[in-house]
Formats: sequence, structure tokens, C-alpha cells
Amino acid sequence: MKRVCVLCGSSVGRRAAYARAARTLGKTLAERSIGLVYGGAGVGLMGAVADAAAAAGGEVIGVITPDLADIVGHGGVRLERVAGMHQRKARFSELADGYIALPGGFGTADELFEALTWNQLRLHDKPTGLLNVDGYFDHLLDFLRHAEAERFIRPEHRQSLLVEADPAALLDAMAVYRRRHVDKWWEGEAEDD
Repeated sequence: MKRVCVLCGSSVGRRAAYARAARTLGKTLAERSIGLVYGGAGVGLMGAVADAAAAAGGEVIGVITPDLADIVGHGGVRLERVAGMHQRKARFSELADGYIALPGGFGTADELFEALTWNQLRLHDKPTGLLNVDGYFDHLLDFLRHAEAERFIRPEHRQSLLVEADPAALLDAMAVYRRRHVDKWWEGEAEDD
């Protein structure tokens, strides 16, 4: 992997562990000569991961819309301005070889699920992982297991989401990731209750 797109909050969240994990991830990416692609903000977890990667000598590319750049854009990294949020996600995909989600809110979830959906539909084949800091994503993982049990997500697609609590372990898992090609759609009839 030459670059990883890190999806995360523009807030630091409630727990100090989130920012620590963001900084550790940024530093680890730089130490492994993996460039960082991210949302371009200089605040929150976005700022923490970007600052750490840059401080460790890593490549940092922020992709941001003009309106957000004027409010929260990071002044110390390379920023690419794109017209809107759809173009931003497309640019993430063009620049990055994989995705990692740190804690975040709606935007993080939106970008994560788009990356997973694109893998599912074979629009790209990029390892996608969750850095599950202090169990932040546990309820999301419960939901995904429930969706699998209810036959809305195939087991292979749910299992394609790599989950680790340690940045180095997650990057190691992403380095050996190989997607299993299966159809998206379930076969068979619905069961009666």
C-alpha cells in the first residue's frame, strides 16, 4: 500500500484514547512509508492523525471542499480542494490503496460504508479496516452481525471489514488482505416467522 485514506472525526470525542490512537496511526503510517489521505481538517482526530504523520516525515494529502477549507482546513499539509462531498470521496478512492476508520460520526460512517459498498460491488478492491479504539465500534459490529444473520449482508462481505485495536496490527492485516469474490445477492426465499 502506497497510501491509506483515514476516515475520522473532526472532533476529538469524549475519550483521550481516540486522539492518542489517531496520533499513533499517523506516526505508524509515516514509519512504514505509507502516505496519509484524509479529509483535510486541522481539527479533531483529523488534525491529530495529519499532524503526527507530518511530524514523522510522512506524506499527507488532505481532500477538502472550499467551504470547509475556509473554516477548518489544515494549514500545514498539502490540501486538494474539490467541488463537493461526492468528488471528495471519489478523490479518496483515486489516491488511496485502502481505508481505515477511526472514531467519528455521520461523515466517518458515510465514507466507511461507501468504501465497503464499493468493495462489495467490485468497483474497487481495497482493504478496509476499523481501528476499534476502546471498543468504539462494538455496537456497529453487533449491527453488522445482525444484518448478516438477517441475510442483508453476506458473511464474506462482513468479514472483509478488518478490525483491530492496534494500528500496527491493522496495517499488517491490510497488507495481506485478499478479497473473496462472491455475489452480493442472497439466493432463496424469505423465511416465515
